[in-house]
Amino acid sequence: MKEIQKISILLPTFNCQTSVRASLASVEWADEIIVIDSFSKDDTIKIATEYGVRVFQHEYINSAKQKNWAIQHCPNEWIFQIDSDEILEEKAEGIIRDAINNAGENTHCFKMPRKNHVLGKWVKYGGLYPDWEYRLFRKVYGKWWDREVHSRIVVPGEVQTLETPLIHHGMPNISKQLSNLNRYTRYEADELSKKKIKFSFVKWVLGPIYYFMKRYILLQGYRDGWRGFFLAVYAGFYFFLSQAKLFEMETLKLKRSPE
Repeated sequence: MKEIQKISILLPTFNCQTSVRASLASVEWADEIIVIDSFSKDDTIKIATEYGVRVFQHEYINSAKQKNWAIQHCPNEWIFQIDSDEILEEKAEGIIRDAINNAGENTHCFKMPRKNHVLGKWVKYGGLYPDWEYRLFRKVYGKWWDREVHSRIVVPGEVQTLETPLIHHGMPNISKQLSNLNRYTRYEADELSKKKIKFSFVKWVLGPIYYFMKRYILLQGYRDGWRGFFLAVYAGFYFFLSQAKLFEMETLKLKRSPE
């Protein structure tokens, strides 16, 4: 009889008391939940302990390094990583357990679609769906790609598909998104600098227009109404700020973009 595989949930946290309870509730069926906290100052840890999780705290450098450090604290062969602003649907447990119990030896990872909710509504166009996320993987093979921002899991073997989505409430309000914009563009500038990509005035001018048109027209963001327009503008401004911060680093001779 084939051994039943156990699963560890890996949940990174930082000052997420408003959303973490929903995330934990959606995965409390797991064999173990590991919370890796970046020294939260709100009630995040208090809420997490209500679910009987194991909590480790570690200084945050970037998302990839934080999660790669956390892998060692997950004892089970399979790890599922979820963010504090994401939840799983009720049927997810059965789908995930069936997947890992029937996975072939060369199946190292599973990807799943992500439904991004913007100000309370699922956005289906503009390149935001299916928005494949690589989240369920074998511990011995998976690690996050060494990138300052928007990293993902890489494995040497096969990647299969899970027929259940992640539900992402990453933009509950505009203020939170603008806060993320400042942080993510800083990481993006660091990534560009690490790759020795130089600032380009032409890209700075034309890039935002390109990304707006790509999101809004080519990827049909207009079909999401004003949310699609907002996200297309956001994509262009993201590129604009990333380039501006790269220019700042070069001008001031900085090793990293300042906070």
